[in-house]
Amino acid sequence: MSRAARRAGAGQGVAALRLLVTLSLLRGAVEAQRHVCFAFHGRIGPQGCQVLLFAPAAKRQNCRERKEVSQVIGVLDDCLCDIESIDNFNTYKIFPKIKKLQERDYFRYYKVNLKRPCPFWAEDGHCSIKDCHVEPCPESKIPVGIKAGISSKYLKVANNTKEFEDCEQASKLGAINSTLSNQSKEAFIDWARYDDSQDHFCELDDERSPAAQYVDLLLNPERYTGYKGPSAWRVWNSIYEENCFKPRSVYRPLNPLAPSRGEDDGESFYTWLEGLCLEKRVFYKLISGLHASINLHLCANYLLEETWGKPSWGPNIKEFKRRFDPVETKGEGPRRLKNLYFLYLIELRALSKVAPYFERSVVDLYTGNVDDDADTKTLLLNIFQDTKSFPMHFDEKSMFSGDKKGAKSLKEEFRLHFKNISRIMDCVGCDKCRLWGSCRFTQGLGTALKILFSEKEIQKLPENSPSKGFQLTRQEIVALLNAFGRLSTSIRELQNFKVLLQHSSRPRCCVRERGQPLALSAASAGHWDQLAGKLSAVCEHKHLQKP
Repeated sequence: MSRAARRAGAGQGVAALRLLVTLSLLRGAVEAQRHVCFAFHGRIGPQGCQVLLFAPAAKRQNCRERKEVSQVIGVLDDCLCDIESIDNFNTYKIFPKIKKLQERDYFRYYKVNLKRPCPFWAEDGHCSIKDCHVEPCPESKIPVGIKAGISSKYLKVANNTKEFEDCEQASKLGAINSTLSNQSKEAFIDWARYDDSQDHFCELDDERSPAAQYVDLLLNPERYTGYKGPSAWRVWNSIYEENCFKPRSVYRPLNPLAPSRGEDDGESFYTWLEGLCLEKRVFYKLISGLHASINLHLCANYLLEETWGKPSWGPNIKEFKRRFDPVETKGEGPRRLKNLYFLYLIELRALSKVAPYFERSVVDLYTGNVDDDADTKTLLLNIFQDTKSFPMHFDEKSMFSGDKKGAKSLKEEFRLHFKNISRIMDCVGCDKCRLWGSCRFTQGLGTALKILFSEKEIQKLPENSPSKGFQLTRQEIVALLNAFGRLSTSIRELQNFKVLLQHSSRPRCCVRERGQPLALSAASAGHWDQLAGKLSAVCEHKHLQKP
């Protein structure tokens, strides 16, 4: 063999070795969605992993010709906050702490009545996944302080009970585990309801009802259940069409139950929406934002496959695009995601406003474990401090600020519409969906609205005694923080999808190596499946986490 041939062979060997080393560094990542191949649509910049959502699919001839487009950026309507600031604030300050808080005993057990009949129609819907129902948590698993019979939730009682084991996982896919320990049942009775405030925005569950059961929220994550079709459409259609101050002549974009409107891409709807007063626009955005959050969790925790009875859950990029891609949704997807950020701001503002209520020494997050309860309250107060430090809060004073009589009437109409939606939640045919609908939609968001419009009552709270002017039940507290926790997770999941979307399915794709494109055929798909997931993990770990 000639010297030139040997040099060429050596050069090829070095190049191959470099490629193998690069690939070996990417091995062992979290498995991502299967793709034929992937291509970068982001860039590493001074702000970290700058991956832009929904890069245009058309006219991508090579890496150099791809134009990065992000449709979920900039300042939100009806407020002075930008999406990038929310992303950073949530990623570095809120998400890690709220996730820990949700794991605390006080916030993981939620009491709900899933047997209330639908007041509007005979519900016949059900999850397509087997056994999508709620199984009560055993009483023995509930902290004794929550279920013990004490007269006041502010009374601290010494309790040397041992740590309770976690509820067992549901034996079948989709089932809600509500099993609790016998020891705990006696403690839950102790939470007396404080209903002094008459300004509720939702139908509160009667915690003393025989049909109400405790559920461990950690064992029943919000994820895909298969609940869809006419039954689910009817619920959402009733929420949007009958409770969002909308005339029947105006049709919501992408409504499967609406008649065909030809070339109308939804602009007529948004023209109508912009003509509404601020309060009614806010109402619609809250509902739309919550809907977007629910869909994000569905996409992020999707049933990918099930082998030998063992399910595999993970992000479903195809489903995410179907629900949020600007092309597939005719521009509706980015609007929905912006409403998610708007809802986040509303609930963030509510937490910052209610902080004084919890900062009083008389308020104790009681479960019976004194040390753990103290740690839980410290963590909660730390989160409140972070919420108060956010510089671009939504100004709720701009709402209901007209003449007193008109403002009072509009506020009551606003409250009744939202309260009616909480009753529609009883028509959801999937128990797990109803569980999270109750926690997030009705009581979580309802409590946030109650807080925002009770500023004067909160300012008058006595330091060393329970208040009769403003009060929160344990149920409202648990729902409020879990609802906000789910929103925080939604935005975090959206960041993960941004990273995953840098790898798009294409028959051919290119990766830059020292400025040279490397063409990869579809035959290499099996290897690139794993690489796509690892690149997401590497980019996220290095650039989306706090240094």
